[in-house]
Amino acid sequence: MAALGLRWWARALSKDKGTGIPTVLSGARAASGVSKGMLPGPFPTTPEEKAAAAKKYNMRVEDYEPFPDNGEGYGDYPKLADRSQHERDPWYKWDHPDLRRNWGEPMHWNFDMYTRNRVDTSPSPVDWGTMVKHLGGFIGFMLLMFYLGETFPSYQPVAPKQYPYNNLYLERGGNPEKQLEEVKHYEI
Repeated sequence: MAALGLRWWARALSKDKGTGIPTVLSGARAASGVSKGMLPGPFPTTPEEKAAAAKKYNMRVEDYEPFPDNGEGYGDYPKLADRSQHERDPWYKWDHPDLRRNWGEPMHWNFDMYTRNRVDTSPSPVDWGTMVKHLGGFIGFMLLMFYLGETFPSYQPVAPKQYPYNNLYLERGGNPEKQLEEVKHYEI
């Protein structure tokens, strides 16, 4: 019974197209992918087109600025600030906390470059001059210590290695008939 139903559907879908399973599969469209509404449209030239594009991307008209129309194919996609997700407020209640973004919010054109484990665009807490001074001071101190270490070497005092049984006299090939004076080892 199920085979008859499948056969009927296959014939209905492949009417005037041929027969067989490839015909049925080619008649089905993909359930994933980008829809036409999500693709950038043509570059807006009038204020009405600009307002429609701002509405399409859930933005205010004052905040909406498209990429320049220089032939790179950005169309009406909004030009967003080059700010990483790391810079966004971590305590805000985001719809997607891992990405620090809300549903319906337009994504940056280079979204994959500005994720939290990539580029961090947040301002540095220390200015450049202070960082250079600290690096120079560290390198200068290390060079001074290297020079002093080479000029005035210091070594730990080392005594000869101590072995039991008369410094392993027999184990090292000594004469067993010959009796040596016992070597005394003292702890320091």
